[in-house]
Amino acid sequence: MDLNLDPRARRLLRTLIAQHIRDGEPVGSRTLAKRSGLDVSPATIRNIMADLEEVGLVSAPHTSAGRVPTAQGYRVFVDSLLQMKPLQEAEVRQLREQLPAGAGTQALLSNTSELLSAMSQFVGVVTVPQRSQFAFRHIDFVPLEAQRVLVILVFTDNEVQNRIISPRRAYTGPELEQAANYLNAHFAGRPLADIRARLLRELSDTRSEMERLLSAVVELSEQALGDGAPGPEDMLLAGQTRLMGVQDLSDLDRLRELFDAFSRKREILQLLEGTLKAQGVRVFIGEETGLAPLDACTVVTAPYRSQGRVMGVLGVIGPTRMAYDRVIPMVQATADLLGAALNPEPPTP
Repeated sequence: MDLNLDPRARRLLRTLIAQHIRDGEPVGSRTLAKRSGLDVSPATIRNIMADLEEVGLVSAPHTSAGRVPTAQGYRVFVDSLLQMKPLQEAEVRQLREQLPAGAGTQALLSNTSELLSAMSQFVGVVTVPQRSQFAFRHIDFVPLEAQRVLVILVFTDNEVQNRIISPRRAYTGPELEQAANYLNAHFAGRPLADIRARLLRELSDTRSEMERLLSAVVELSEQALGDGAPGPEDMLLAGQTRLMGVQDLSDLDRLRELFDAFSRKREILQLLEGTLKAQGVRVFIGEETGLAPLDACTVVTAPYRSQGRVMGVLGVIGPTRMAYDRVIPMVQATADLLGAALNPEPPTP
């Protein structure tokens, strides 16, 4: 939002919002005169405040002569007035220690949501990547009764999954062993999402005794290496109860709607997944979320990557009156460190 504010108006708006974030109270002209450092009269400040109110950046509560920022005011603040505070080295060290490389994925994601909540004092959230995003280290097929096959998948992030599939025809033990050996020899270390397309290309290019083997591998891998049944969690939330102590969210009906949205997860998950292709931090303020229960909230998100591939999104959900200069760098640093911790080991040659 670009309203072509003059330097005095920008300075006063920045001062008002910073003061309101600190104490949560409406900010009056006398306080602005003292805090802004501008050599102007209280009357001039009142006139500028009236102009800012007219364009929708501040509002005056009925019970006070002071003013508070609107969601639009926060948007201008975040887009053009904010001065970021880099995380302190101790905070970065704490994040790195709590997100060590080589830890299991589920533990890392759970730690991430807890850390974001603890550091922001709001809600920490992280989406769980689909298994197709990860590379596998080893696969085994075990024949079962009734034409079913047990698939044992070991991933490069140290997670193990067992899946039961039902191929179109029965396979013998040696056929399954041959298919597993082919996949382990040619595709170990590759993300599951990339394997099927390459297998189909190889099958279309093959006109030899390999065709029968590849046909079996394609059929088995279509089921074995797909996303499979959804996991128990697609999004991890931590610290929801912290919002009960937030002054700006103290209305019981609003809190009830907010907690209902947390419980359903679906709408919040859709909001987060809409930022998967973002290049960095995204900030949704109030109605920008598109979710009525979050009208009084801000959502700060960033995608996290591993080896250049977007794995998911993490972020913080809190009131619009939050310390943006601190939360935004925190979310970005956490996304960077989680991505580094998820970096799979290179495949063994």
